[in-house]
Amino acid sequence: MTVTERHALEALRAPALNNATDGHVGGDYESDGYGEMVLDGTEALDVSHAGGEFQELTRGLLGDFWNSTSEGARGKRPDYRTFRDRSTKQTAAFSVQMGAMAEAYMVWSFKQGGTGGKGFFDSDERRTREEQKRSCDGVDTKLLTVLVLDVFCAEKTSVTVAPTDCYLTSALVRHGLIPCSPITPKAAVTVHALHLYHTARQRCPHLSIQGYVKSLCDMHGIPFHNHRSRQFSIALDVYLQVLAFVSNLVHHALQRDQPDWRLKHSCPACTYKLQDEPAMRFAMLFAQDGNDSLKRVATRILDGDIDHVAASPPTSEHTFHHEQYLTREFVDKFASERQTGHSIDGDGNLCAERWKNMKDNATQKMWNVFDESGVFIAVCRHGFCLLIADMVQSGEQSKYALAVTSKLLDTFGSDLGGGYDIGCRFKTTLATSKLGERSRSLNYTSLVNAFHGHAHNRLCQLDNLTTYVEGLGLEDLEGCERAFSKSNALASSTRYASIFHRRQAIACYFEHNDEMEVYANLTKFLLNNYKQALDTLSNGRATLNRLMDELGVSDPATFKLWLDEERVYLKSLVREPPEETLQMEYWQRLVNLAASRQDLETIHSTWTVVTAQNVAPTWSDSSATRKRETTRRHAQENYEKDLKVVQELEGRLGITRRWVPEDEEWQAAARLVANRKYQRALDNVERLVVSRIFELSKMNQSGTGYKLRKHIGKALQTRSAAIRAALTQYNTAAKALGRRTLEFDEVVEYAFLSDFDLLRDTRQDVSTRPWASPSARLAINTYFKLSRAEEEVIRLNVEIRRVVTYLVDEDRYLRACEALYQDGNPTLAYQISRYRTIRSRFTPLHLRSLEKISRLSGFSGTLAPGVSVSRGPGDSAAVPQRVCMDAVLSSPPVAADDGEDDADEDADEDHATTLEERCEALQNILSVTMDP
Repeated sequence: MTVTERHALEALRAPALNNATDGHVGGDYESDGYGEMVLDGTEALDVSHAGGEFQELTRGLLGDFWNSTSEGARGKRPDYRTFRDRSTKQTAAFSVQMGAMAEAYMVWSFKQGGTGGKGFFDSDERRTREEQKRSCDGVDTKLLTVLVLDVFCAEKTSVTVAPTDCYLTSALVRHGLIPCSPITPKAAVTVHALHLYHTARQRCPHLSIQGYVKSLCDMHGIPFHNHRSRQFSIALDVYLQVLAFVSNLVHHALQRDQPDWRLKHSCPACTYKLQDEPAMRFAMLFAQDGNDSLKRVATRILDGDIDHVAASPPTSEHTFHHEQYLTREFVDKFASERQTGHSIDGDGNLCAERWKNMKDNATQKMWNVFDESGVFIAVCRHGFCLLIADMVQSGEQSKYALAVTSKLLDTFGSDLGGGYDIGCRFKTTLATSKLGERSRSLNYTSLVNAFHGHAHNRLCQLDNLTTYVEGLGLEDLEGCERAFSKSNALASSTRYASIFHRRQAIACYFEHNDEMEVYANLTKFLLNNYKQALDTLSNGRATLNRLMDELGVSDPATFKLWLDEERVYLKSLVREPPEETLQMEYWQRLVNLAASRQDLETIHSTWTVVTAQNVAPTWSDSSATRKRETTRRHAQENYEKDLKVVQELEGRLGITRRWVPEDEEWQAAARLVANRKYQRALDNVERLVVSRIFELSKMNQSGTGYKLRKHIGKALQTRSAAIRAALTQYNTAAKALGRRTLEFDEVVEYAFLSDFDLLRDTRQDVSTRPWASPSARLAINTYFKLSRAEEEVIRLNVEIRRVVTYLVDEDRYLRACEALYQDGNPTLAYQISRYRTIRSRFTPLHLRSLEKISRLSGFSGTLAPGVSVSRGPGDSAAVPQRVCMDAVLSSPPVAADDGEDDADEDADEDHATTLEERCEALQNILSVTMDP
């Protein structure tokens, strides 16, 4: 129906009203007709500056519905509580119900196991209200209406509350729903929707709650509202706490709830020791390092000041505990005024200038906008995360590494080897700390990672580089870098999170990564390392024999002697002899004295001839005379100052006759000064080349933005020009000494900084040393790589047998525990079976990899299971014992004073729902009115 037709119909339907003179009747009609014309778009609604016309129009359209909802909204009392207060009370209310909720979850999960994992709206849970009422007749059972959010559907439905349900929350969990409030829930999220998000986020840490909820709303065909994200976040926290509670129950039933049990059994290949194993220098290898990607912005309180959480942590921090996390209190035990950073005064470490985390001024400060400035972790050589510590309002200080090392020493005991990118400096820090004596008694070894080690000083490499450390095998100790390359994706979702949610996200990520990534690839790691070791042995032996023939070396032990000679040689270059330093300073002062004497003599020998033609006025002549006198006086003072310094140095050196350029001593000191200029020019070239190497690696790093890549590209162009200029200076200094010059193409291809270290000595020709030739250096590295490959084969044979034994013992132990609880507690037995399937799903993969290992031509180990040395409670080789579970499942009643707070929370949810219904009703009315 068109607008014209509608107006014509109105004229035919009520002609009397058009001609009526009664103002009241005419006014009513004009009002109604105008409203219809506004709604159908014929007329525009006149809105005054004061506004409110559309609100009154809507009030008239909605009538009683508007009045009822508006009065309810206006009658809501003001809420003066803070967000922290409400969160604290809400958490406390959920906590006292957690036992009942966990028990209900186990019942629901047990039923789901028999239904094939159907969704909430696909199962028998979804029934009409009439059917549920009929099922409740004669039984003390109630109905609870809640808004259920599932993956593909969201609607209000009724669920039964049985007499056996302790709480409404446990009743919802028994139906597979997680409530959003603890007392009178109005909305709930299905376990399947929460499980989908939790699993997807571990695989894609960028996925946020808001993005996921918006996706659900898109699939449901409804608009997104912010309170839905808040509800989902609450339900997710409750869900994860329920899972943690159930996990604790399972570990208690398995007798695996002792302190540090998870840490002691984190990696089967590292910790599942067997009888009659060959002795190895390192009982366990691990890597530790810090990462500043997972920062968290500090929250702000009402007055705008930074909330220093380290001084007074909020209550929410104490509600989250995880075995992997070290507390701030434990870490702060290792902080002291003298050890704020890694540097110790007077240690003379040559690598300090190459590493930011070796400098106190870089590690002691951090922007105050961040509370947690990153994480410090430790991983075993296979990639399992051992420990996590938050770096709080500081850089990578030594207390984090000391805390991690202390915890690992307490747990695993002696013969540990820990890789750290600044392991050379940490070795000194550890020795001078309160852990020094204990670490020495337990034979702890501080190591340097392979990749980072090549950026250390050559002398440091000879002591700490993985290639030269006996017993290390082919391990590179770069596990932290591989872990950080994946965990950096968490940064965007944790930067503005609370302390609780940040720790929760980090702990859940590493736990999931250990179970689904690291454990799944454990035997693949062993297979690849075995192949690498065998390839190194097969190819390296032929190469080493050829090099030994070229060098005329018959005994491979010669390479160890050459390495020791290089170490002694480089130690002699660490510092210049004090006497040479004084001689160079004396020579430089003599040069300065000669220059100042020449300046003074030049001034004394300068005369000004005045004639009648160039005579100047008196005032101008006096000014020039004063300037010349000042210049003469300054030259005299400089000469006397230089003379005094020369006399002082002559007294310290015992020189009775002043040197002159013809003296042999003068020429020797001049050569020393030239050597110093040469070395400084070499340092400049090295610095520029190192910067170029790091920038090239950053160009190819995943996650580097376009603008940063363009900036680095321009910097590389500038860097190349700077390298050419520095090379010119270096070659000039090298030619003065008769040293070998360098070309640009040669320098930019340097792969190791040790190539620069061998250019430094100018007191003797290093090329005459037998170990300095390229062939000799290749032979040395080949020999030590062969030695490490042989050690790797021995370690892999041990670890392979450990994994085989673990697979057999673990499956047998868990199946025995499952059978032990099957009759008396079937729901707990089902959770034990689920716990078993977490890792048993990867057993076929492990068996295939082990079979491939056994078929390798050089395999020297065995796949026969061994006998574990650990047979204590909870160990895989132990005999399972039934544990009483009654005390663990008991839940105290909910405190009465939490009801009002939860009612207010529910009122907020009801108000938000009411607004949605009001908007939907208005939309329906408008659509009906506009219908032609």
